Amino acid sequence: MNPQIILEEIVAQYVNLLRENLVGIYLHGSLAMGCFTEKSDLDLLVLVKNPLEFRVKRSLIERLLILQDLPDKGIEMSVVLGRYAREFQYPTPFEVHYSESFKEQYMKDDNYICGDGVDRDLAAHMTVVYHRGICLYGKKIKEAFAEVPRKYYIDSLLYDIADVYTGIINDPVYYTLNLCRILYYLQENIIASKKEGGDWGLKTLPGKYSGIIQNSVGLYCRQLEKATWDPEALIDFAGYMLRKIFSIVRAGDSADTFH
Repeated sequence: MNPQIILEEIVAQYVNLLRENLVGIYLHGSLAMGCFTEKSDLDLLVLVKNPLEFRVKRSLIERLLILQDLPDKGIEMSVVLGRYAREFQYPTPFEVHYSESFKEQYMKDDNYICGDGVDRDLAAHMTVVYHRGICLYGKKIKEAFAEVPRKYYIDSLLYDIADVYTGIINDPVYYTLNLCRILYYLQENIIASKKEGGDWGLKTLPGKYSGIIQNSVGLYCRQLEKATWDPEALIDFAGYMLRKIFSIVRAGDSADTFH
């Protein structure tokens, strides 16, 4: 599995499909931030000038469905109008979205599209693109994107951990590292990857949580094959992190934005 070859194929197909309507194609997520593994996904954000017809949306999706030799979590891709990257709106409207969780529905229903909605996650995606993303094609990042206001980025991060008490039991690696990188951002204003968040947590957080964080970083980086988890310890860690996170959020100028 070679992510560079996959990205080159997607870019070539999308340039051909979208032509003059294409503003740019941007990489964010683990590959852009240097911590990609075969268990990761490939995260793409596509900007267009004008709304897309249904036929074009389906064509974009079908190009992804036929790709082979993908990483374990596949591809996550959103198409957004360029004006929302320059003049940010929250939650952010999108033209079409694809991820592994929608793959089966896309494959069995030719008339299905996840599109014409709004997505709070896009505030986080656009923030990562702006600060640490890679332009694969088109306008330079600082020309295509304005910086997302901090309050919306934080709200997007909090939205992603709204189910943390159940999520950390079912997917301890994802939620542990996500909690670490959120607190890292709130305390030090660093846009971090999951691995960077975990490394920071190991150096900064109470020692009683080091086992949870070490297991999470080890599994994420494929340095460990398996780990044993204590559900009570995971819940305790989640509670500690939420208290730290919300104490900072509530002390901020925009505390009334959050819930």
